[in-house]
Amino acid sequence: MAQNLVIVESTAKTKTIKKFLGKNYIVLSSVGHLKDLPKGNLGVEIDDNFEPTYITIRGKGKILNDLKKAAAESDAVFIATDPDREGEAIAWHINEEIRSKNSNTYRIQFNEITQTAVLNAIQNPMAIDEKRVEAQKARRVLDRLVGYQISPILWKTIFRGLSAGRVQSVALRLIIERETEIENFVSVEYWTITAQVQGNNTKPFYSKLFKIQGNKPEIPDKDRCDQILADLKTKNYVVKDISKKEVSRKPAPPFTTSTMQQEAAKRLGYSTKKIMMIAQQLYEGIEIGSEGSIGLITYMRTDSTRIANEAVQSAREYIYSAYGKDYLPDSPNIYKAKKNIQDAHEAIRPTSMHRDPKSLKKFLTAEQFKLYELIWNRFIACQMKPAKLHQTTLDIAAGDSSDKERYIFRTTGSVVIFRGFLQVYEDYLEPNGDDDSTDNQPNLPENLVIGQKLELLDLISDQHFTKPPARYSESSLVKELDNLGIGRPSTYSLIISTLMLRKYIERNNKQLVPTDLGRTVNKILVLNFPDLFNVKFTAKMEAELDKIESGDLKYLAVMHDFYKPLSAALHRVEQEKEIIKESLIEETDEMCPKCGSKLIARWGRNGKFIGCSAYPDCKYTRPLEAEQVVQDEICEKCGRPMVIKVGRFGRFLACSGYPECNNAKPYSLRVPCPKPDCDGEVIERKSKRGKVFYGCSNYPNCDFVTWYKPVAKKCPNCQSPYLEERYSQRDGEYLYCPKCKTKYEKETSEETLTIID
Repeated sequence: MAQNLVIVESTAKTKTIKKFLGKNYIVLSSVGHLKDLPKGNLGVEIDDNFEPTYITIRGKGKILNDLKKAAAESDAVFIATDPDREGEAIAWHINEEIRSKNSNTYRIQFNEITQTAVLNAIQNPMAIDEKRVEAQKARRVLDRLVGYQISPILWKTIFRGLSAGRVQSVALRLIIERETEIENFVSVEYWTITAQVQGNNTKPFYSKLFKIQGNKPEIPDKDRCDQILADLKTKNYVVKDISKKEVSRKPAPPFTTSTMQQEAAKRLGYSTKKIMMIAQQLYEGIEIGSEGSIGLITYMRTDSTRIANEAVQSAREYIYSAYGKDYLPDSPNIYKAKKNIQDAHEAIRPTSMHRDPKSLKKFLTAEQFKLYELIWNRFIACQMKPAKLHQTTLDIAAGDSSDKERYIFRTTGSVVIFRGFLQVYEDYLEPNGDDDSTDNQPNLPENLVIGQKLELLDLISDQHFTKPPARYSESSLVKELDNLGIGRPSTYSLIISTLMLRKYIERNNKQLVPTDLGRTVNKILVLNFPDLFNVKFTAKMEAELDKIESGDLKYLAVMHDFYKPLSAALHRVEQEKEIIKESLIEETDEMCPKCGSKLIARWGRNGKFIGCSAYPDCKYTRPLEAEQVVQDEICEKCGRPMVIKVGRFGRFLACSGYPECNNAKPYSLRVPCPKPDCDGEVIERKSKRGKVFYGCSNYPNCDFVTWYKPVAKKCPNCQSPYLEERYSQRDGEYLYCPKCKTKYEKETSEETLTIID
C-alpha cells in the first residue's frame, strides 16, 4: 500500500490533517525551524556574499533524523509548512535535508485547515518559492548583523547580556520619544462656553461657542471668559443655519494580523502575545464533538484584506438568511490592499459559515470564544451594507443690531436611521466636528427654522487644560508600527514581548513605559547609529525585503545597501566606546561618606548603582534605589528586617542593620527543592560568567540545579511540583513543565493554566 509523508510545522495540526488524508498518509511535525544560524558566532560570511551558515538547532537532531527516515520510507513527501516567509524557509531547509532520501518531494500550502483546503493542496503541489526564501534569509541575516555586531557595544558600555534588535530598537525609540514628548509637554489653560437655549415650541438644548467674529474662539483664562460671558448675556440669539444630510458609514475591512491585534487588545483587553496564541489555536484546530479537530479560522499571519470568492458568496448567503435582503449589498464589498503588502493569502476569517460562535461556545474556552466571535462578526460585517445616519448641523448667531453675527454657536447631531453592518459589529462612531468647539447631541429639535429667535436660558463656562499625547498601549503601538511600515504584523507581538523581557519597557495600566535601562540603551543606539535606528531607514529596509520576495531586488544588493553604513558606524563607535561609557555617568548632589568626593550614578555588571567618583582609590558603592525589605524575613541574629541586595554572585538577603550586623543568606525563591527527601529551597545564584542559575540551598548535599527560574505552580497534567519560566521567539514568555514538557501561558493562575500547544 502506498504511503505518503506530510510534514507540517506544529504538532497541533498533525491529528487534524491526518484525519482529512486517511490511512495512506503519515503526518509529522518539524516543531518549527530545524536549522538556524549558530549561537556562538556571527554565522554570516560577510566577505563571501553574506552567505549564512546554517546548523541544526540544538535538540532538533532527533526530529530531523525521524523526518529523514520517514521520507526514505515514503512514496512522496509533501512539505506543508506555514504559508509565509518563515514557513517557506523551513520548507527549504527540510527539502535540503531529505531530498537525497526521496526525490518525490513537493511543497503544498493551505490557508485554512479544512478538508477541502488540505485535499486541494495535495492535488495541486508547487515548487518552493526561492524568492520568498531569499527574503527570509535577508531578514535573518540583517537581524544577525545588528544583533551580533551592535549588542557587544552595549555590553562594553553598559553591561553584558543586553541586546540591540534591528526592528525592536526602533519600536523602543518610538516609545521613548513619546515619553519624552509627555515629559516636555507644557499644559495650556483654555476655556469653553456653552449656551442653553430654547425655541417657542422646543425643549431646551445646548450649543457650544464655535466662532467669534469669524475666528475660532481663543479664551486663555477666566478674565477673558468672564468678559465674553458678560457680552453674551446682552445679545439676541437667532437660528442662522440648519444643515441636514444623510451620511453613510462603511464597514471596516476583514481582519489582518495588525487590525486583529489592535481590536482584540482594545475590546478584549488581551496582550498581543495572548491574541496571537489564541488565534493560532483557532487556526490549528479545536476539538468539535464528533467532528474531531477542526480549524476554525484562516491563517492568522497576513497583511491582506483579500477574501476568496467562495467565502464571500458563503457570507452573502448567511447575511441574506440571518438578517434579510435589506442588509445585503447588490454586489460584494471589495477592499483595496495597502501598498507593499504580502498578498500570499487571505484576510483572517472563519473557515465555515456553518460554525457560528454560539453553536461552538461549549467547545471553546472563554478566551477562544471571545476572539472567534470578534473575527466572525468583523467578517460578516465587512460584507454588509453601510450604516446610514441623519446628520444635522445647527448654527446659532448671537449679536445685536450693529453686529448680528458676532458670535456663532454650533450644535451637531447624528441619528442612525439604518444600522446596516452595525447590526453585527458595533463600531465606534466618531462624533462629528471638533469636540472643543461644537456640541454633539443625538437628538435636536425638529421644529426650528432659519431666522427663528431663541431664548437664552443659561451660559456655562468650563476650564480645560491641554493634555499631552497618550503613552503607547500595545494596540496603539501596533497601529503605529503598521502605519509606518516597520516590521511585519506577525512580528509585532514578539517585538513587544522582547522589549519587556529585556526590561527595556514595562507595562503600567496597559501603557508601555520605558525603563531607565531602556532609555540608556536607546540613547547609545540613536546617538551612535542615527542612520540605522530610525523610522525611515527601517521602513525602507522592510520595503526592500518585500522587493526581494517579488523579484524586484536581489539579496546581495540589499545586503550591501544595509551593511555599508553599518560597517562605517561600527568602526567609528569602536574607537569611541570609552567616551560613550563616560557619557553615561550621572553626577549627584551627594558626597561620599568615606572620602568626601562626589558620588556618581553609573552602570555596572549588576545594573545601575551609586559609586564614588574617586574610584579606584575609594571603592564606596550602594544601590541606586532604596533596598527592598522582604516581608516575613527577620534577621536570626538581631531581629531586624532583611533586605535584598545584589552582589557579584547575584541577589542575596542581608540584615538591614549592616554594618552593625553582617548576617547574610542566599535569596530564596520560596520554591521547595523538587528532589525527593530534600528539605531545601531553590535559591538564586550566579555563575562565574555572570549568568543566573538556580540550585538547592542544601548544596553540596543536594545537586538540584537548573538554568530556568522555577515557579511554585503544580503542573495539572503530570503533577510536577514546579514549573519553569522560559522564553522562545515563537511563544514569548511561558511556563514549562520539565517533567511532561507541557507549555502553559505565563499570565494565567494555577487554577486556570492555559496550555499553549
